[in-house]
Amino acid sequence: MSSPSKRREMDLMKLMMSDYKVEMMNDGMQEFYVEFNGPKDSPYHGGVWRIRVELPDAYPYKSPSIGFVNKIYHPNVDEMSGSVCLDVINQTWSPMFGKPCALFLCFKVAAMFLPQLLLYPNPSDPLNGEAAALMMRDRTAYEEKVKGSICT
Repeated sequence: MSSPSKRREMDLMKLMMSDYKVEMMNDGMQEFYVEFNGPKDSPYHGGVWRIRVELPDAYPYKSPSIGFVNKIYHPNVDEMSGSVCLDVINQTWSPMFGKPCALFLCFKVAAMFLPQLLLYPNPSDPLNGEAAALMMRDRTAYEEKVKGSICT
């Protein structure tokens, strides 16, 4: 069995043992949906968030495309497209991260990057200017709007 095959199997086992629901969209392993719960200490708690991860043909030399499928009110998420502004993925992506299997990438995105984004929004680098302005102007009103938009 080749090393990439072993890695794929190991990463698949990690995902199967995690709390995340992962749905592969094609046999080419280039598109996935991942569901995760909103972090406890955030206004997103109680929501179930679904993201789409798409690996381009040039992966790992080009970063994956990641976006929310369900609507979310957040300074760093485009309200219309669901696109995510994550520095580590969109701006500082490097093939030097290695050639992680797409399953491992999904696990890392759902387990680390997106929950951190929900816990610590960055209003100074917004994709949703309205959410960023409200967050900076009135944090309580921002959190109320987030909680009002959560679908469970």
